[in-house]
Amino acid sequence: MTTRFRDVLETFENQFPNRDYTIETICPEFTSLCPKTGQPDFGMLTITYVPDKLCFELKSLKLYLRQYRNHGSFYEHVTNTILDDLVAVTQPRSMKLLAEFTPRGGIRTNVIVEYVIEKS
Repeated sequence: MTTRFRDVLETFENQFPNRDYTIETICPEFTSLCPKTGQPDFGMLTITYVPDKLCFELKSLKLYLRQYRNHGSFYEHVTNTILDDLVAVTQPRSMKLLAEFTPRGGIRTNVIVEYVIEKS
């Protein structure tokens, strides 16, 4: 699943690879499906990263995330998969993904995952 989804993501060269700076992208309309009930899950994704050589292109990110609308996956799985895919295509210095899902049954869930490049 993830490789096929990942193929939609496009990148472009970081114009300032010698400088650490942070890019924050907010996706307020993320949707996926609950694998147990088939009901839609709604959430807001905040992607924060320090690029190295590549940045992800926003339209391709939108198309990538849209693929999850009909995909059943638990919050934790979908959040970790998105981070893995974004890291795989951009190889950033660091990346953090905050997924804030809207309440269901009176319970709100946030999932936070991070990637930091290992220093040698």
